[in-house]
Amino acid sequence: MSTREQIVDAANRLFYEQGFERTSFASIAEAVGISRGNFYYHFKTKDAILDAVIQARLESTRQMLRAWSEGSAGPLDRVRRFIEIVITNQGDIENYGCPVGTLTNELAKLDHPSRTHAVGVFDVFRTWLREQFEELGRAADADDLALHVLTFSQGVATLSNAFHDRAYAQREVDRLNSWLTQQLATS
Repeated sequence: MSTREQIVDAANRLFYEQGFERTSFASIAEAVGISRGNFYYHFKTKDAILDAVIQARLESTRQMLRAWSEGSAGPLDRVRRFIEIVITNQGDIENYGCPVGTLTNELAKLDHPSRTHAVGVFDVFRTWLREQFEELGRAADADDLALHVLTFSQGVATLSNAFHDRAYAQREVDRLNSWLTQQLATS
């Protein structure tokens, strides 16, 4: 992994764990184990690092969704896989919240111009979920269903972070899976 990639990886993790505003150049350089001069060679501003982190998140999200599409039996299994993400990543979510939601919320509070770029990760999920629902024969309301599933994931992530209640998260995943079965049975 190149030094630039290491910086982006460390910044990504620190932005998630500490927040964008609270993460300094020095803490990122320290996490990578490089001098500040070497750091500044790769990134002149914190906003440049933020843009690189958002771009990395977009790409890793697309890669994950491609892998899910290639590795799942069909669109129903893929949607269920997305629903399960709050269980799969439960430890991090309990400690830090959803990486997408926390960053977009923080950037909104800061009225940061990169907020719209960060929302792009939600757009990737929304488009992908919409495509799954279209494949399931729900083209007319595919976008509404996609937004419902995204709303669920954000709500459960927020409350999991607040309450650290694993049983709650599992109950909600089970509940949404039941809802999904009902939605598809009535189509």
